[in-house]
Amino acid sequence: MNFQFNIDYQTSYGEDLTLNIVDNETKEVVAKYRMNTSDGIRWTCDLRRDAEVGTVICYYYSVERNGEEIQHEWLVEPHRIEMSCAKGVRYVVYDHWISMPEDSYLYSSAFTECISRRRHRKIEQNTNAVTVCLKVRAPQLRSNHRLAVVGAQGVLGSWQLNDAKPMVEHQFNEWVIDIDTAGMSGDTLEFKFVATDENRDIMPLWETQGNRTIALPPMGRGDVFVYELGQAFFPIYDMKCAGTLVPVFSLRSEGSFGIGDFGDLCRMTDWVAETGQRVLQILPINDTTTTKTWIDSYPYSCISIFALHPQYADLRQLPQLHDAEKRRHFEELRLELNTLGQIDYERVNAAKEEYLHLLYEQEGKTALASQEFKAFFKDAEQWLVPYAQYSMLRDKNGTADFSQWEGHAAWNEDDRKALVNPRNKLYREVAYFYYVQFVLHCQMSRVHEYARSKGVVLKGDIPIGVSRFGCDVWQEPRYFNLNGQAGAPPDDFSVNGQNWGFPTYNWDEMLADGCGWWVRRFRNMSKYFDAYRIDHVLGFFRIWEIPADSVHGLLGHFAPSLGMTREEIEAYGLGWQEQFFTEPFITDWVLDRVFHEDADAVRHEFLETTGCDRYRMKDEYATQRKVEAWYMAEEEKGGDNRFSMPLASVRDGLYSLISNVLFVRDHKSPDRFHPRISVQFDFIYESLYDSDKYVFNKLYNDYYYRRNNQFWYHEAMKKLPLLVQSTRMLVCAEDLGMVPDCVPWVMNELRILSLELQSMPKDNHVRFGHLDNNPYRSVCTISSHDMPTLRQWWDEDEGRAQDYFNSMLRRDGFAPHPMPGWLAYDIVSRHLASPSMLCILSVQDWLAVDENLRLADQNAERINIPANPKHYWRYRMHIGIDEMMENKDFKNMVADMARNNGRK
Repeated sequence: MNFQFNIDYQTSYGEDLTLNIVDNETKEVVAKYRMNTSDGIRWTCDLRRDAEVGTVICYYYSVERNGEEIQHEWLVEPHRIEMSCAKGVRYVVYDHWISMPEDSYLYSSAFTECISRRRHRKIEQNTNAVTVCLKVRAPQLRSNHRLAVVGAQGVLGSWQLNDAKPMVEHQFNEWVIDIDTAGMSGDTLEFKFVATDENRDIMPLWETQGNRTIALPPMGRGDVFVYELGQAFFPIYDMKCAGTLVPVFSLRSEGSFGIGDFGDLCRMTDWVAETGQRVLQILPINDTTTTKTWIDSYPYSCISIFALHPQYADLRQLPQLHDAEKRRHFEELRLELNTLGQIDYERVNAAKEEYLHLLYEQEGKTALASQEFKAFFKDAEQWLVPYAQYSMLRDKNGTADFSQWEGHAAWNEDDRKALVNPRNKLYREVAYFYYVQFVLHCQMSRVHEYARSKGVVLKGDIPIGVSRFGCDVWQEPRYFNLNGQAGAPPDDFSVNGQNWGFPTYNWDEMLADGCGWWVRRFRNMSKYFDAYRIDHVLGFFRIWEIPADSVHGLLGHFAPSLGMTREEIEAYGLGWQEQFFTEPFITDWVLDRVFHEDADAVRHEFLETTGCDRYRMKDEYATQRKVEAWYMAEEEKGGDNRFSMPLASVRDGLYSLISNVLFVRDHKSPDRFHPRISVQFDFIYESLYDSDKYVFNKLYNDYYYRRNNQFWYHEAMKKLPLLVQSTRMLVCAEDLGMVPDCVPWVMNELRILSLELQSMPKDNHVRFGHLDNNPYRSVCTISSHDMPTLRQWWDEDEGRAQDYFNSMLRRDGFAPHPMPGWLAYDIVSRHLASPSMLCILSVQDWLAVDENLRLADQNAERINIPANPKHYWRYRMHIGIDEMMENKDFKNMVADMARNNGRK
């Protein structure tokens, strides 16, 4: 078969265009062909390939300079040709360059597989002597729409809608039709596209542009001319959807085991669908097991970016235990745990682990011999084998600190051969973990397919970090910086910043292999979800990196970032004093202000003088981690009464002394410095002359809000395009906090949905955001898992609530407290009416509108308190999903709210 590919693309001197043929399934490049041009605009490539009727060719174009690719088309939906002409011997293809479209979200699986799901068909074979193939993309079409073409010529229906020629959707949002054009050489086709309703319930919609024309060239027998046309636009309004956010562990049903599970997630999908919503968002579901205590309840500290948490196994879907006595024991335990108001993390996980071990002994041999398991194992082997050995060694050694595992301080690839051989002893030691992950994969895959069948988008969550003592770090330590800790700078949630304890990423190493670790992570997630939230997307621009010897986040700095040299600082007019600026500023008046009557005791025990009325910390207390160790030792001893203030207050005061510096030294380049975050609230800033304060503030603002913008933009664009285009999931991001100007640049360029909270406006000039200013490409919400619920927020600051009541709700009088249901209904309705594509509300905020259904104690609804790194994540819905399903009044209320505010 002969092919000629044609495309118009304006190149610069030294640039070439390349045709890249890709595998239909993997989308990996299988062949590359350099194209030819005579004018730098019209590029052609002539090929001869073996191809028979039914063959599909997928490809994309790229720009190269000196043999290196510098740009390529949007890869989510590459060009596609189907060989449908039995008599075709020559294909002449006219393409156009495909950039990421403004409505790229319509190509995500959230729309194509859930919201606007349609069945694809192959083009029927034809025996035309001469064929013109028309291809066009029409992503606006809803699930009930079909595309047709009608035109002036008889073969196109002579402008009669009843004779419009139906097209075939051969890939997502791309429609195609083969037209018999025998005897029409030199003619001009004139036509338009029209969207029809498959049920004929609505009038056909004409595309909005004028008539299209194609001047047909001379055509010979066996010729197939393929015209890829510009997108068809229709007068169809943008889709807006409502959704619910709830952690899986928070779900409750009559049959669950003290914690929500994947079976409950299916049932929650039913509730979402029956209330007219289209999105169900959950928190991370990866395994977090390191200590087997409640500390592991933190879902954002995963030990594996691939493994699912065993606590989510739905035991109801598994075979019963043969032992009647054990069945009775577990049923009694299940009933006890399921009646608790909150999750007992340790007892639930211990019980489920025991149950799964018993079930593995009973069913494991059969399950691991099944074809389903073998297919799963083949696909998951790369991560599953190290994870299983890691889990076995963690349990065997009684610790997740792999530096203490004798002979196994790091993953050894040489062990893989034995670990995959069922006849080997090592395989038998880890096979239980293979079995559990297989069970979890099957159950979560069923949830995913079930949600799609209901038209519901499952939205997952990708944490920015991983556990320092997790399998990912153990297996591939080169990707992580273990001498730093990831966190966040101070904000409304935490005045000292947040220290998550995660290792930071070695981006140089990750970029060296095309971010393969991240791509594998995203692709694995796409097996279970059709949308995802990037937790702390700012981390792809820069992460707040805290020294390993710090407890709080104040001594961190953004990494990577452009630290300042001594000369740059002096150029602002601030005389450089390295010791004064970079070492803790401790004086008598500082000690008196912090410790009051305990100042002398602190001075004697923890400090030594340096002269000039200055002090420094003794070496044994010189870092916050050393102070933390002292405090823990004192607590174990029971403490004493040598201080009048509580021991914890002494500890916190010492932390504040250590962080009382004006500049932080760069963690990689010691000759560069960063102004310490929020230092304006500290003593060293207070000690400066007013003129120096003015100079420092100018330097500070330039550094944090201007200096790094272009640098961070390029850092993000090295990483995020690879990840965004690695799957077809809908991309959303949490872009809250200290947001530099470059973040919206990147998010708009990559069509990433932003997160909009009225209580945390991105406009610094207003107290509350205006909902009607939300961009369409955004997710609107009232509260997140890290925030107080709507009812908590309302009561925690009555002055703020009063301002909101009068200024945003336009209501007179005093704001009522506690929040009545009618007021929650009003606020929820206003959010649903916003322009945002998605309005996703926590289940607590949905329940707030019904005073008879909501939890009486609003403070028991809080999921997480970010200021507390040791928070126990144990919130569980106070009512079951079964009860919510049976409450028709509440279901109808939610459905009416979504529908009346334009959400379907």
